[in-house]
Amino acid sequence: AQRLSIPDWDKRDRPRERLMAQGAKALSDAELVAILIRSGTRDHSALELAKLMLGETGNDLNRLAALTPADLMKRKGMGEAKALSIEAALELGVRRRTSMAQERPRISTSAHAHEEVRPLIADLQHEEFWLVLLDRGLRLIETLPVSKGGVHGTVADPKVIFRKALERGASCMVVAHNHPSGQLRPSEEDLRLTRKLVEGGRFLDIIVQDHIIVTAGG
Repeated sequence: AQRLSIPDWDKRDRPRERLMAQGAKALSDAELVAILIRSGTRDHSALELAKLMLGETGNDLNRLAALTPADLMKRKGMGEAKALSIEAALELGVRRRTSMAQERPRISTSAHAHEEVRPLIADLQHEEFWLVLLDRGLRLIETLPVSKGGVHGTVADPKVIFRKALERGASCMVVAHNHPSGQLRPSEEDLRLTRKLVEGGRFLDIIVQDHIIVTAGG
């Protein structure tokens, strides 16, 4: 019987079509590797190449990940582009496991928020405005800058602040900026901005937990 190439298979049996229709979790290791390989040789389809490669490593993805691109390229039909695709995909998997293992800190007090932003802005000679974005459980999503200014102030646009929060799916936030002068008392502009952010947050269902002023001294 003539061997069918992947394009001749029923669409439900093609790895890429199955990935689109059923999601990555429905695919076997060999099918996922076949998608990375993309094309086969005259003798073997991409899926057959993937099965052969996994068979040589005892179907152990850790052993596959330990191979270098040069090791992978020793196999017939495995060029540089295919080997590098496999190497990159497996490295991303390792990095994802590492990032998941590191639990995001919970920023549940003003002191925690201060610890998060102090190293970033306490010793600057100009003002910078930063956001500490949190999920509904007050777990840290991201700490990111909004704007920077001169010695006497910086402009923080509420539209920019809330856009950053919405883009990252934040439910809560702490806003913070530094005073190079060392003055810890908020200015009238600081108070006006805080009121504006709290009010805007109510409409967007984003809680503004605090507005922190940071100096080199506290």
